[in-house]
Amino acid sequence: MQAGRAAVSMRMKRTAETPKDASVYIDEEYVAPLYVVQSHGVRLPIGEHRITVQKEGYFPYDELVKANRKNIFLEVELAPVPD
Repeated sequence: MQAGRAAVSMRMKRTAETPKDASVYIDEEYVAPLYVVQSHGVRLPIGEHRITVQKEGYFPYDELVKANRKNIFLEVELAPVPD
């Protein structure tokens, strides 16, 4: 039997201004709305991953994280694009 790949837990928290329905992408693949990731977290394989959170009308959140066996916690803040 083959062992599974090592994975790290990633949790997110959003600031009050950040829309809960913003879209979360990991390595340019859609994962879920922010409120789902905030509630349940996600598992990331060991290695580097680009985390992007975006919503129309807001500047995107974009961060490169390194999953290396320690849990990851990100505080996401999306700032509105001025009119």
